[in-house]
Amino acid sequence: MQSRTPPRTGRPRSAAADEAILEATRAALVELGWSKLTLGDVATRAGVAKTTLYRRWAGKNELVVDAVAVLFDELELPDRGSLAADIEGVVLQFAALLDRPETKTALMAVVAESTRDAPLRERIRTSIVDRQKRLVLEGRARAERRGELPASADPAAAARTADLIFDVAAGAVVHRTLVSAEPVDAEWVRRFTSLLLGGLTAASE
Repeated sequence: MQSRTPPRTGRPRSAAADEAILEATRAALVELGWSKLTLGDVATRAGVAKTTLYRRWAGKNELVVDAVAVLFDELELPDRGSLAADIEGVVLQFAALLDRPETKTALMAVVAESTRDAPLRERIRTSIVDRQKRLVLEGRARAERRGELPASADPAAAARTADLIFDVAAGAVVHRTLVSAEPVDAEWVRRFTSLLLGGLTAASE
């Protein structure tokens, strides 16, 4: 009887290598800053060959955006029983994420570089912004199921409203944490959510 090869366990090697590379990228950004970060340094920290990085990323810009995008993918919309409570929960998560040194350093670096690099702006939009709009869509759908918001009759109008909500929420939190350097505490989040919901209700009428 032929012996069976035991099944492989754990994540595929490529996925593990990608995770190590992205983690090394964030660590290098915090320690070295954007200008001194090189793909060679990232490869050394991640324990991979430089060719492994070049097969996956065309350059530093793309690598750093993906390293940031993975962090934003950690965001979840909590089900706290009401639309207001759900918004407060995700805003607090977002603020905590922005307060992490690796997020703060990487995000500000790529945003600064994107002011003179159109392809980089597009990668930020597709890899971070568009992916995180899922949170607005999930929140809207959940609120409709609860009867807190009317069902969307016009999908195009609903999509435009979702874009606006995302811009308002993300812009306010990024500005307060990274530009004004003010705390995003429970009281601020409560007042912001009340303001946001007032506008959302008006837009739904």
